[in-house]
Amino acid sequence: MDTRDELLRQGHLACPGCGLAVAMRLVLSVLGQKTIVVIIPSCEAVISATYPLSALKVPAFHSAFVIAGATASGISRALKIRGEDDITVLAFAGDGGTYDIGLQSLSGAAERNEDFIYVCLDNEAYMNTGIQASSSTPYCSWTITTPKGKREKKKKLMDIIVAHSVPYAATATIGYPEDLMEKVKKAKALRGTRFIHILAPCPTGWRMKEDLTGIVSILASETKVFPLYEVYDGEIYKITKMPKGLPVRDYLSIQGRFSHLKDEDIEEIQRNVDREWERLMYLVKRNEKA
Repeated sequence: MDTRDELLRQGHLACPGCGLAVAMRLVLSVLGQKTIVVIIPSCEAVISATYPLSALKVPAFHSAFVIAGATASGISRALKIRGEDDITVLAFAGDGGTYDIGLQSLSGAAERNEDFIYVCLDNEAYMNTGIQASSSTPYCSWTITTPKGKREKKKKLMDIIVAHSVPYAATATIGYPEDLMEKVKKAKALRGTRFIHILAPCPTGWRMKEDLTGIVSILASETKVFPLYEVYDGEIYKITKMPKGLPVRDYLSIQGRFSHLKDEDIEEIQRNVDREWERLMYLVKRNEKA
């Protein structure tokens, strides 16, 4: 990637090894200068802009936690009234602002097929406020509010988004930057609500070394914990990176948030991962037979 295309300046406030900062850089490098960014309270808000300063080289609108989808919708419609159809509206939100607090706003926008790109930067907990569990936090994961491990499974957000029949939805990780950037490119070329779910590891919250962010992102895909795929019009599923099928233990073992797990816990997680992969493959093959 040509560093001249980067729209996230040096000197931002991300922690060392932050997956969110890498993801934001990659997304913005594809979308380019003609982009307006919506940001809500989250780690990405701290990273990108603390008034009156900004680490972004594009206009950014700081909105309320609950309404990333509604704010992006309003900006998009205002641009159309002005006849400015060549500007991309991008909403950055974390898992707290997407899975939980902002889900109603996002659902309403997706149901109306509002014209913007929504990127969920998923670090799987409320990291900005001290590592509390969200509905994105994985089963058995440690957080300060689930010290013995979360007992609820991670919400199936992509299923919810796909149920709205949006033109494009995809998963991505910073471990495969080319795949991520290609998906942003595809989203930019379309119109309507486009959704990209990016796994963005947090060394602090995941209790791991700062130099493991890329490795753990790759392992998330290769163990099928976070498969990489895209969905068109709520119907057509495509795998974009076929995983090696490594044991889920490889992914869990380098994260301190799972250090309390027993063998039977890991075996249960492996069964859950295998079951979800089989379900995804069914959806992919269903389209191939149609």
